[in-house]
Amino acid sequence: MTRAGDYTDYDIVIAGGGMIGSTLALALAPLRLRVAIVEPVARAAEQQPSFDDRSTAMSRSTQRMYEAMGLWDAIAAASTPITRIHVSDKGRFGFSHIDADEQGVEALGYVVINRVLGQVLQAALDEDEAPAFHCPARIVAAAPGDDSVIATIEDGDGTASEIRCRLLIAADGANSAVRGMLGIGARQASYAQCAIVGNLLPEKSLDHCAYERFTENGPLALLPLSEGRAGFVWTLREHDVERVLELADQAFLDELQGAFGYRLGKFTRVGRRSAYPLTVSKALRLTAPRAVLVGNAAHGLHPVAAQGFNLGLRDVAALCDCIADAAATAREQGVECDVGDSQLLERYARWRRHDQQKLVAFTDGLVRLFGHSSRPVRVLRNIGMLGFDLLPGVRSLFARHTMGLAGRLPRLSRGVPLQ
Repeated sequence: MTRAGDYTDYDIVIAGGGMIGSTLALALAPLRLRVAIVEPVARAAEQQPSFDDRSTAMSRSTQRMYEAMGLWDAIAAASTPITRIHVSDKGRFGFSHIDADEQGVEALGYVVINRVLGQVLQAALDEDEAPAFHCPARIVAAAPGDDSVIATIEDGDGTASEIRCRLLIAADGANSAVRGMLGIGARQASYAQCAIVGNLLPEKSLDHCAYERFTENGPLALLPLSEGRAGFVWTLREHDVERVLELADQAFLDELQGAFGYRLGKFTRVGRRSAYPLTVSKALRLTAPRAVLVGNAAHGLHPVAAQGFNLGLRDVAALCDCIADAAATAREQGVECDVGDSQLLERYARWRRHDQQKLVAFTDGLVRLFGHSSRPVRVLRNIGMLGFDLLPGVRSLFARHTMGLAGRLPRLSRGVPLQ
């Protein structure tokens, strides 16, 4: 254990070095702050076969953010644009669609393999001298004080030490350990569903169209990938997941085909499948003294609308805006910037509250609406889908929310660099 008073000092410590935490560290780089990432997984990620990779749908606001950070060219080279979104209800007459041309954009969003995005972020972090890494290590205790937080970290070999920072940021996921250390509770509820994810090869090209099909067991999404592949997110009831995962490849494809249909022809190849339970969660508050939550530590969404990662990046962009403004004010006044100031953190919380509540309610509402089995509800929702499809004004408003362009956006989400 480090001796009392003998600490490594930082302005900001980020708990979690995944896609959200790494993006946050890179976004903060222009502010020249002392930043550290504490991450329990070793930085050297194993290379996985392409059909074993999970995929992420990135919204327009996420694209703009990476453009502002100078990372988009590397990401775009390995991503696939989404120019259309097609939504349907299996066995019903209702459907709806969103088209990029109608919205006046070249793409509604992009799909990237998580491994590829991670490689881009890792390469950028390797080039940037700003963030320090404590890795593999985890925060096991956090003690906020008047002007700093003292975090106890434990290395992979069990050795403990202490670091001190002005601001501790929890970016360690839906089951955030740091959130609990800060005394912040969360409302969580299980959907009694799991998502099976993987990649497959359809007979016909998706042609840059993303499909969302609601079935009796839950939504099934197919996302366009490079080389004619499709990433799938297949929601099933918990009790059926183990059986489906154990199916041979062809039997698995046949069952998935039965849920989706033959719009894309016959599914011919599938990679390794994995499953994870689906829950909805919402932190009871976003801040604690000298600490703040971002990403899944603040909110966990059902993947039905593919908005979780994009919502987390808008958290990152808003927090960076608040810190950048505070740093600019401090420079004008000739004083040191306190990145953990309570007014700064409250500004962030007020800014993010509505967007987070809106997306949690929206995704949860979709799951419950399309999971309702009563005939009157099924009829009404399909009429609603047809009405949605025939009203361009409504469709445009929905598209702006889907692209992450609704409401007040921070600079990075608008494609404007922090400095």
